[in-house]
Amino acid sequence: MRKQMQKEEYWRRREEEERWRMEMRRYEEDMYWRRMEEEQHHWDDRRRMSDGGYIQGPPGPPGLLGVRPGLPGLQPQGPMPPRRPDSSDDRYIMTKHAAIYPSEEELQSIQKIVSITERALKLVSDIITDQEHDKEDDKEKKEPAKDRVLKGVMRVGVLAKGLLLRGDKNVNLVLLCSDKPTESLLACIVEHLPKQLTLVTPDKYEVKGSMEEAAIFLTSCIEPKMQVTITLTSPVIREEPGREGDVTSGMVKDPADVLDRQKCLDALAALRHAKWFQARANGLQSCVIIIRILRDLCQRVPTWSPFPGWAMELLVEKAINSASAPLGPGDALRRVFECISSGILLPGGPGLLDPCEKKPVDTLTAMGEQQREDITSSAQVHSF
Repeated sequence: MRKQMQKEEYWRRREEEERWRMEMRRYEEDMYWRRMEEEQHHWDDRRRMSDGGYIQGPPGPPGLLGVRPGLPGLQPQGPMPPRRPDSSDDRYIMTKHAAIYPSEEELQSIQKIVSITERALKLVSDIITDQEHDKEDDKEKKEPAKDRVLKGVMRVGVLAKGLLLRGDKNVNLVLLCSDKPTESLLACIVEHLPKQLTLVTPDKYEVKGSMEEAAIFLTSCIEPKMQVTITLTSPVIREEPGREGDVTSGMVKDPADVLDRQKCLDALAALRHAKWFQARANGLQSCVIIIRILRDLCQRVPTWSPFPGWAMELLVEKAINSASAPLGPGDALRRVFECISSGILLPGGPGLLDPCEKKPVDTLTAMGEQQREDITSSAQVHSF
């Protein structure tokens, strides 16, 4: 019975891996060619109406995709300026994007190590839960919703956002705990994880724990060597105690070996960033493509390396989302460069507020004044 369940789980995972890989490869291309088809239909409709002609007058602004000039019920305007459905800039950007997109082997390796890590952590969670049941059997039966110390594992960073580039070998996971994570809990996970990995896969992996980073590093021992960084955190970390009279009581409640609070807060922020990105940027045409292009630029060009990744994602989403019509890859990249060229990064400017924080937080605070000026100057050169 157990072998049958393992086989079913294996084939279910294989199907998920195949869907995940195909969706990543075809997502941007589908969005891009869908727009091309819409524009082609648009110009076909215009050519069919050319015999009657349009009512002459001052040219009106181009409408959104899907609005066909000359259809019944719409007041026709002056002719729109001709625009090629597939410009040379679009073709160049898509060619560059294909060059930096991860290879099939890299995608399979990343999906494999992430899937194995998630399954092994589930087994570790079961073991820790059984140990807790043995210690406090009665209390656990009364509160079944709080029986698990490890609540779940979530994908964050470029893995969750679909922003992987060719050569990326390190992805991030966040392990959610019911209480504030401690050094003893991290050591317990590091102790049990290698054995559970052998039950999930015959491949060998190296497991290391870092108390300073509040994380566990899992590295494959075969080529291509991929690494998964698992950061421990808990939602209760964000619940700050009152400053008047509650500070001492809050410190008493905290375990003596609690992990670094800032590292745990950063992991929670990464979760919020991933959810925001999936809701606002993933479905925005050309957005993911342009962010990949800029990520590659930040890795290759030292001038752009200080640009924080989260701030760059916010900027690209705002620039593309504020356009009056969907943009192709070429126009979208040009619009982002024009936005940076206007001085949005410079000191004294509006800045880029973090939409995932309750209080106003500027995502550009880590950048120095000279770094901001250098990136602005470089964008002015690239914005043609």
